[in-house]
Order: sequence, then C-alpha cells, then structure tokens
Amino acid sequence: MALMPKRVKHRKSQRGRIKGNATRGNRVVFGDFGLQALQGGWIKAQTIEAGRIAAQQYIRGEGRLYIRIFPHKSITSTPLETRMGKGKGEPEHWVASVRPGTVLYELGGVTEEQARICFARLAHKMPIGTKLVRRRLA
Repeated sequence: MALMPKRVKHRKSQRGRIKGNATRGNRVVFGDFGLQALQGGWIKAQTIEAGRIAAQQYIRGEGRLYIRIFPHKSITSTPLETRMGKGKGEPEHWVASVRPGTVLYELGGVTEEQARICFARLAHKMPIGTKLVRRRLA
C-alpha cells in the first residue's frame, strides 16, 4: 500500500517551488550505498512503493533497504471537463518533494555490484535523474 500521512493539519497544500540543493538528508547514514537525486521534483507515493518492491525482489532478504523520503504533500486536481471556478479540487495523490542531492533509498549488507544493479532497476522507475553514492567514512 502506498505511503501517506496518518493525519495532516491542512488537507490541501499549495504547489510551492523547489529551490536550491538539499542541506538535510543528503548523505548516506543507515546503509552502505545510497541512491541520490540529481534533480528536484515530486515523487509520487506509488512510485516510492514501486521502487521498494523492485529493490526487495532483487535483494531477496540478503541486505536491508531503507527508504529516506516520505510523501507529505497532497496534490489536488479538478475532474476533467469541469468549468472554471467552484474552488480547488480534491486531494488526488501524495508526493514527496525532493531537492537535488537528497538520498532517496539506501542499501546495507550487500556488495557494491549488487547495489549498482539494484539501484539501476530503481532508477528506471524514478521520474528524476539519480546516481549511486557510497557512505563516507569519517
């Protein structure tokens, strides 16, 4: 089932703009390898879930997958062939607002080759450009 918040303060949110690079959530923390966003954009809850399933099917319980993004933003739309006016549409789906540099997924307990193949499968499903990053030892 796709991710969504249990409850929110406001059902409908404004679109907003994605400016600048990610300052938080931009380094690998939980696993050994990460999938980092190269562009900003919205990632649907269904897309996040599709990526999770693709990764789980590939690693088959060997490693551990961490999802670092959550869809907090509601996207509304009015039905087709509806006249102007009558207010803002109803929430249709939920998205995670992602800035360039955000780590989307992390993998631990797998080799670099396995992580590369797994993230290649994941990257096909993402609507934005991504790259593989390693955990920095510091």
